[in-house]
Amino acid sequence: MSVLLFLIPITLFLGLIGLCCFLWSLQSKQYEDLEGAASRILFDDQDQESKKNNQKE
Repeated sequence: MSVLLFLIPITLFLGLIGLCCFLWSLQSKQYEDLEGAASRILFDDQDQESKKNNQKE
């Protein structure tokens, strides 16, 4: 029973840290463009670079 005296404050502290991290991620707009991040993974960086180089010429 005395273990609960240690576990409850630790749990509340960790939950508060998690909440603060989540609020920070909202403030820094981490969830702003969900569609773009999902489609960006499908394209190769090399293909995009070569297309840019071809358009410049």
